[in-house]
Amino acid sequence: MASALSCLSKLSLTWCLLLVCLQGSTKAQLSTDFYSKSCPNLFSTVKSTVHSAIMKEARMGASLLRLFFHDCFVNGCDGSVLLDDTSSFRGEKNAVPNRNSARGFDVVDNIKSAVEKACPGVVSCADILAIAARDSVQILGGPEWDVKLGRRDARTTSQAAANNGIPPPTSNLNRLISRFSALGLSTRDLVALSGGHTIGQARCTSFRARIYNESNIDRSFAQTRQRTCPRATGSGDNNLAPLDIQTPTYFDNSYFKNLVNQRGLLHSDQQLFNSGGSTDSIVRGYSNDPRSFGSDFIAAMIKMGDISPLTGSKGEIRKNCRRVN
Repeated sequence: MASALSCLSKLSLTWCLLLVCLQGSTKAQLSTDFYSKSCPNLFSTVKSTVHSAIMKEARMGASLLRLFFHDCFVNGCDGSVLLDDTSSFRGEKNAVPNRNSARGFDVVDNIKSAVEKACPGVVSCADILAIAARDSVQILGGPEWDVKLGRRDARTTSQAAANNGIPPPTSNLNRLISRFSALGLSTRDLVALSGGHTIGQARCTSFRARIYNESNIDRSFAQTRQRTCPRATGSGDNNLAPLDIQTPTYFDNSYFKNLVNQRGLLHSDQQLFNSGGSTDSIVRGYSNDPRSFGSDFIAAMIKMGDISPLTGSKGEIRKNCRRVN
């Protein structure tokens, strides 16, 4: 009953009915109480490890959230982003969107180890990513929600799918809308999920062209970023800058305030607010109403977590998140 009320409060009635129909057609379905009997201490076990990791390095919260995004955007939320390369496939870790930037794999290993001690062979790596993403947001000051669980782990992965499936920071608005729409995510979902950039950092290579070549950028902001990101390619490529210049380690709506003031770090960020664009009103709304952003972010995270999960007898429960059993 509680989960149904939550669904109705966060998603449209049409989506909820569709979701019920889709779930009813499978033997297994995602649910918030999936491990209530098989692994009753799951949530506290995961959160303890995530909390420790974030206390050591606040940026890790953003890294874990990003892993969940990148997992779901490539063949669904199936833990495939965690797989190392093998002789039979080249994984997602070395795809362009992840190479030298995706991180947090050691933390996931630590979480998996702790969970395996508590309930061996029960919890998937895909579900661990979903819980860790939620916990990271909450620990850094953001909203909390009930995570739907019951995903199983993929036995294969595709570097090509990662290269094609994850929108690059050079994306324009139409490309972003198109990619999110292909995954069943609305334009509002796109803007809300982009709000995850209220935490975390980006490498100079991801924003160099914006701070030197674009005109829809606050001049003082550009100059600040140019101090640690030289114009010449190959110089300072891996230097980091916060995606949210105001509160880089606190989950709030400052990201949207930055966009309104032309202080988006990535080209794809500023595309969400750009001289009369179709998403300008959503960005402005979130910049003025943090509660609206929070509730929409929750709904979008739940919706994203529903993308093509492996359930029932599909996939497996990996013993080690880096390799298939």
